[in-house]
Amino acid sequence: MAYFDGFVVAVPADAKEKYRKHASDALPFFKEFGATRMVENWGDEVPDGKLTDFKRAVQAKPDEIVVFSWLEYPSKAVRDAAARKMMEDPRMKKIGEGMPFDGKRMIYGGFEVMFQAGKSGTAGYVDGMLLAVPTGGRKEVEAWGNTMAALFTRHGATRVVRGWGDDVPDGKVTDFKRAVQAKPDETVICGWVEWPSKEKRDAGWKTMMTEREMQPGHAAPPFDGQRMVYGGFSPIVEG
Repeated sequence: MAYFDGFVVAVPADAKEKYRKHASDALPFFKEFGATRMVENWGDEVPDGKLTDFKRAVQAKPDEIVVFSWLEYPSKAVRDAAARKMMEDPRMKKIGEGMPFDGKRMIYGGFEVMFQAGKSGTAGYVDGMLLAVPTGGRKEVEAWGNTMAALFTRHGATRVVRGWGDDVPDGKVTDFKRAVQAKPDETVICGWVEWPSKEKRDAGWKTMMTEREMQPGHAAPPFDGQRMVYGGFSPIVEG
């Protein structure tokens, strides 16, 4: 089963090019150890939420931008083997030392792909999201996700991916669980929607909101939507 590592970081707004270069330089290293795809996305439309949001998830400062990214692997076994080898490689230390952001506030974790729709290609724009869902309600979450994925692709999305939290560690300052105020009996979901462009994304959302599934009174999603974290991002590194 496919697997990915998800990351969210706060990067100084004036360090965009430095961050892009850092990620671009690291891409061959990650692919050498088995990653099939890496995508780094610069915050574009990252709204403030009443309870949770991407900015609070990484304690972003006023002069910082949220970056949402992921590394894809063909399986957890490949990811785990890669993680062990990378940590033993001296190049990893150099990559860590050159990070143009506060690593203490980075949130990260491993996710088992629950479902995906569409095909992997080049992302023109990305909607990222985090959720806390009942651990015992995975089947209901998958069913809801499949319905929404069909809706997104029908309105122009090229790919929809949702991952079930598998290796989501507690952090000293920030972590995925705190990002969505996850309860002890909840699991973190990380996922994204890929669009050909921001224009296609905006048009897709506009028409999608007229669909029956998006209307008030329709069946409620199997999670607390008030704690959902979401935002729009522009890819800056992909490979």
